[in-house]
This record gives sequence, C-alpha cells and structure tokens, in this order.
Amino acid sequence: MAMTSEAPSEATTPEKSPDSRVFNGFRGSLIGVAEALPGISGGTVALIVGVFERLIGAASQLTTAIRLLVTGQGWRRTVAEVKQVDWGLLIPLMIGMVVGLLLSARLLAPLVTDHTQYAYALFFGLVMASLWIPYSGSGQRWSGANYGVALVFAGLAFWLTSLSVAGAADNPLVVIGSGAIAVTALILPGLSGSFLLLALGMYEPTMDALNNRDLAYIGTFALGMLIGLAVAVKTLRWLLEKYHHMTLVVLTGVMAGALRALWPWQGPEDDRSLHAPTTDVPQTVGLMVLGFVIVTVVLVVAHRKENPARGRGRHARTPSRR
Repeated sequence: MAMTSEAPSEATTPEKSPDSRVFNGFRGSLIGVAEALPGISGGTVALIVGVFERLIGAASQLTTAIRLLVTGQGWRRTVAEVKQVDWGLLIPLMIGMVVGLLLSARLLAPLVTDHTQYAYALFFGLVMASLWIPYSGSGQRWSGANYGVALVFAGLAFWLTSLSVAGAADNPLVVIGSGAIAVTALILPGLSGSFLLLALGMYEPTMDALNNRDLAYIGTFALGMLIGLAVAVKTLRWLLEKYHHMTLVVLTGVMAGALRALWPWQGPEDDRSLHAPTTDVPQTVGLMVLGFVIVTVVLVVAHRKENPARGRGRHARTPSRR
C-alpha cells in the first residue's frame, strides 16, 4: 500500500487509441460505483483494474502544478508540470468516475433513506471485511504495543462517531472538511470514502446533493476535495512512506472503531444510541454476511492480480529504511 515514486514502465505507457479511452472511462465508472458503496474502496478497485499507481501519480503531478501556480513559482514551471500529467488516463477516468458515482447515488440514496437498517447491515459487512487490508498491509507482524495503539484510536473513533451531527450539512466548513477527508480514500486501498462520509454523518446529505444537482453543496464539497488532494493526500502519502506500518496500525483502529456508525440497530441521527438486535434479525445478519463475502471476493481477485507480478503484492510492500 505504500506509495512509491516509480515512473511508469513501458508496459503502462498511456494508450492513445479511442478504444483505450473508452476502456479507461469504463474503469473509471467501476471506481465511481465503488466510491458510492461504503466498505468497497475505490482505491482497491483501481488496483484491480490496473490504474492505481498511474492515477495517484497523475493526481500528484496535478496538485504539484496547482501548488506552483498558487505560490507564484512561475507560469513556465506550472505548464511544464501540467504537460507531465497523464491526461489520456485522467480525463476519461474522471468522466467515468462521475458517471458511475451519479448512477450509484441515484440507486443508493433511496436505499439508505428508506431501508436504513438493511443498508447499514450490508455496509457493516463490507467494512468489516475491509479491515483486513490495513491490518495486513504493512507486511510486518503486529506487536503488543501496536494492538494497544490501534485500541486507543478505535476508542477515539468510536466516541467521535457517537456524537450527534444533525444539521452539519448546513455548515460549509463541515462540508469542506468532509470532502477533504473523503478524497484521501483514493490513496488508500481498503479505505472507502463513502464509509468516511457515513461515519461523519455526511453520506445522505452528499448523495441527496448529487441527486438533486445542488450546485452550491457540490461546489463546496469539491473545494474540500481539492484541499484534500493538495494537503491531506500529500501528508498521508508522506506518512505511508516514512511511517508505513504505524500509519496502517492507526488506520486499522480508526476503521474498527468507526464501525459504530454502521451498527444497524441504532437511534436516529440526533441520538446515535446503540440498541441490541431486536427487529428483522435474520435478514439483517444475512446482509452483513453478504457484505463481508462481497469484499472478500474483491480482495481475493485483487490479490491474485497483484501476486504474479509483485510476489507478495503491493499491499505487503514495506518502505525502504535506507
């Protein structure tokens, strides 16, 4: 999962044919659909369809160009950096992601609103299975201290997701922050941007804004995503390179604790109290199991795709200590 600055090999040179652009658009739509599903990471799907490293590289070059422009370091340097961006991949991929996200939002928003318990049960299973990725991602054995750190951050996440967030969607700063946090999921296979929005209580408002074409909300959220790309993603990338194992330990704890937000039997949004399983238990548990199986299948496919080329797989790579 650690990021590297390796240049793309000749095998990954951007294709120029119209067919390849259509295929990149299709791959983007799969990532967009995944981003709308809490528990299925768009980053994991990007790994499966073979565009993860190129996508992160292009995003990094684009944010560098924006930083050069904003800090006044020269128009010529900015243009040179922009020309290095893999636009043949990025443009059709982004178009496909938007289309996939909009279609998923149209289908998922009514599900979450009208069948909250069932939707949360499915999402709970999806995220539960996804915990395996950060847990095993560093390629190092966890120590007792690591479990302690993860437990502390799990407790913190559990407490944070217990707080009432009613009316948060009316606060532009909260919307900006949500966009910045959600976009970091693109750099972390296994972490779902939609899951982060659910944990923050911002999933339904965001889906509703997409479906209703609420341009003010969408623009504010997009601003947060740009800030996230420029700041949070760069910071997270640095942490993964310098403190890879500990970053994943913390991430595992946060994801585990934040599962509280997806417990199917809980009070309304302004309460968020947890209840024991009482209603529709067999159906709800069945959906949990279904979600777990879906992500398990996705992870097995991703592992088989990576293993022949990488040996241990990209998730198991440990940064060099030189």
